Amino acid sequence: MRGLPLNSQLAVLGGEFVEVTKTSPDYKLFALNCFEPPRPGLLRVLENGSAVDLEIWRLPIENYGKFVASVPAPLSFGTIKLRDLRLVQGFVCESYATLDAVDISHFGGWRNYLKNA
Repeated sequence: MRGLPLNSQLAVLGGEFVEVTKTSPDYKLFALNCFEPPRPGLLRVLENGSAVDLEIWRLPIENYGKFVASVPAPLSFGTIKLRDLRLVQGFVCESYATLDAVDISHFGGWRNYLKNA
């Protein structure tokens, strides 16, 4: 996300910010404590989900593989459904990582969680 510590990983690969939007209301957001400091983990759920703030970035196709390869498990890339029903590729997390993580969905997004945690 713009202005956060890992944003430079996108910038160095030619990433270009497109817009701020929200997921469809089918997600939960977690503070994954398997990282120090914690990182956000987005998980699609079948019930009790929320819309979560996110940023869309455009990355040159020739750098996409390099970027994906740099992402540590349990984070991964998957298809995310947006509130306007578009589908985009983005960060998601494997469900096992949420078992001991903190559900922060009520904050509505990672940036809001960081401001209020």
